[in-house]
Amino acid sequence: MNRRDLLKTAMIIPVLSGPTSHVTAIAASRNGKDSRFKSRVHPSDPAWPSTANWDMLKKDVGGNLIKVQPLFAGCATDSKGVTCAEALENVRNPFYLGDQPAGTQVSGWLDAWLPAASVYAVVARNAADVSAAVNFARENRLRIVVKGGGHSYQGTSNAPDSLLVWTRAMNAVTVHDAFVGKGCEGRQAPTPAVTVDAGAMWIDAYDAVTTRGGRYVQGGGCTTVGVAGLVQSGGFGSMSKGFGTAAAGLLEADIVTADGVVRTVNACMNPDLFWALKGGGGGSWGVVTRLTLRTHELPEYFGYAGGEIKAESDAAFRQLIARFVALYHDKLFNSHWGESVKIKPENTLELSMVCQGLDNQQTADVWQPFFDWVKSSTDYSASDLDAGSGHARTWWDVAARKERGSDAMISDPRPGAPAFHAWWSGDKDQVSAFLHGYESLWLPAALLQQAEQERLAGALFAASRHWEVELHFNKGLAGAPAAAIAAARDTATNPEVLDAFALAIIANGGPPPLPGRPFDASVAHRDARAVDAATAELRKIVPDPGSYVSESNFFNASWQRAFWGGNYPKLRAVKTKYDPDGLFFVHHGVGSEEWSSDGFTRLAE
Repeated sequence: MNRRDLLKTAMIIPVLSGPTSHVTAIAASRNGKDSRFKSRVHPSDPAWPSTANWDMLKKDVGGNLIKVQPLFAGCATDSKGVTCAEALENVRNPFYLGDQPAGTQVSGWLDAWLPAASVYAVVARNAADVSAAVNFARENRLRIVVKGGGHSYQGTSNAPDSLLVWTRAMNAVTVHDAFVGKGCEGRQAPTPAVTVDAGAMWIDAYDAVTTRGGRYVQGGGCTTVGVAGLVQSGGFGSMSKGFGTAAAGLLEADIVTADGVVRTVNACMNPDLFWALKGGGGGSWGVVTRLTLRTHELPEYFGYAGGEIKAESDAAFRQLIARFVALYHDKLFNSHWGESVKIKPENTLELSMVCQGLDNQQTADVWQPFFDWVKSSTDYSASDLDAGSGHARTWWDVAARKERGSDAMISDPRPGAPAFHAWWSGDKDQVSAFLHGYESLWLPAALLQQAEQERLAGALFAASRHWEVELHFNKGLAGAPAAAIAAARDTATNPEVLDAFALAIIANGGPPPLPGRPFDASVAHRDARAVDAATAELRKIVPDPGSYVSESNFFNASWQRAFWGGNYPKLRAVKTKYDPDGLFFVHHGVGSEEWSSDGFTRLAE
């Protein structure tokens, strides 16, 4: 089967149910004493649960068990039908994708994974539903996957022949004036906080905490990302340089572990598992059902600086990069500034920076000398250069933005959608994108020293000859306040992030492989090679870099060290304690080295 046919088949053909007979027993271990099973069952296996057993699960979860069809299953039966038309019309709407049991926010990765619908999904409404699903999966040796937002670039929230625990319907948000964790009474001072259920997205939290509540919670930049998944992976947002990571703000979580028990974890109860949830990777530890996060006093202002600058020659572009690196070190390397710039092959520097705590004049003053230098030279042409600030409380207020004539946010156009459900227009190209290549690496702050700036600028220029390089300054914590650094140090995230001024991301992709649309594998492989070539230039100055687990190379051979550094052995011990059988498996998740790449077969020791 050629790749085009493979893509078409995986996206359209429904997963079929297999033979129906009840599982007999968990396989004996290699030494005869360990009860760990060696493999999971497929629908075609005799041990696949019977219809009667699936019916029992459905009863246990209050009827909330559904059969899952691929996103474009309707197109296979009737390419002009209403179901097919609805899927095609909404394939670029991230809210719609999240509302589909088989929906994924990206449409796959070249030679890595394709969307694959689970056989069944438990549409969880509460922790009891989740517990019933986990127990059923464990007792029947099923491949289990967990999905809230569905934003995993690695494809970890979907898998064929699996049971999906779908938490989308668990989306309550509760704001607290004074929260104390369970078991921490008398040991912790009450603190303002917000509790979110596992299916909530960041826009749900921002609407409650900031737009309506006038406070701030550190979360993700993309509004449709699930809160639970982001926290478990570490979690960077636009203002992380000021407030740290989302994981560092976690105060408490409820999680259903592999034994089906609902556990409350915080600094006082199950502290080892609590630590692992703070950046140890989503999907490895159990099913998080609820999280409580610290909230902060809201700065009066959030601001923005943007525009494009094109150099007329390679030499001028090298000079522009060097000038920006110096500007960043002198004016932007602090708790106020975050987000990114793009260094493009067409000798263009694209600015998309945000700030917190600076008023309109202060924001403009930071950038004006740089803008004046650009405009004064015939070596550069610039467009849309601008910098300014506004009231922070309206940052995620869609109605207020529309009143000002802003098109920065795109509302969910479906009838009945909540008015505050919107996503940033700058994220629109990511929705349903099919990834060709992707790499990320943390750049140490030592490269900003004056003696190193030329080497850094040279490497960025050399990399941009192959592909666009994005520098995400808010995804490195160097320059953040001491308190934010200390809180992040007490998470499972690779400690390299503490000394990094930015995360360099080099990535590309194309439109989703929709039914009837041709796919050019040669172009995709060419793009992937360009990512590798650009990355090689940055590796000349950072030979063995750490990488952010949520935004990383699917094929990273050194993933344990890259994602978690010296924290990995401790994470491995927590995994063994709470999930000794390896019920929860995700690609490049803690403990996944014990399993085949599809998560179905335990590897021989």
